[in-house]
Amino acid sequence: MFTTGYVVAVIGIALCVILCGVGSGLGLYKTSSAAAGVLGEKPDKFGKLVVLMLLPATQGIYGFLVAILASNKLGMDMATAQGWAIFAACLPMAISGFVSAFFQAKASVNCIYAAAKQDSLGFKIAMGPAMIEFYALLGLVVSLLVILAL
Repeated sequence: MFTTGYVVAVIGIALCVILCGVGSGLGLYKTSSAAAGVLGEKPDKFGKLVVLMLLPATQGIYGFLVAILASNKLGMDMATAQGWAIFAACLPMAISGFVSAFFQAKASVNCIYAAAKQDSLGFKIAMGPAMIEFYALLGLVVSLLVILAL
């Protein structure tokens, strides 16, 4: 039979995967839609736009990684406190993954439009969305450190 600790831990792990996945999915929808519009008129821009288009996908990968590592800590007879500890360990990635993917997509869409208008911008324009990635990485590191300490 499942204990309360096990159920709480599984909910935390599921939230991490779901929120990071939804954030990445929404982000990819926004960036891919913007890039499709630009590429319809200027197909030669694909190489410059592909990084901006795919940046929000990383949060989904990070959430999946945290879930795999947290799953290794699961036990059917877990105490409730252990379950809450795993739940809490997944939250930094879950929240930062969802929020950063959403805002990274918004920034990337604007960069896609700017890159379409001015060739000289190149990859310089990706610095803004790439800096938003930093906060997803912080969530990943914090979640991993806590999980590994459990």
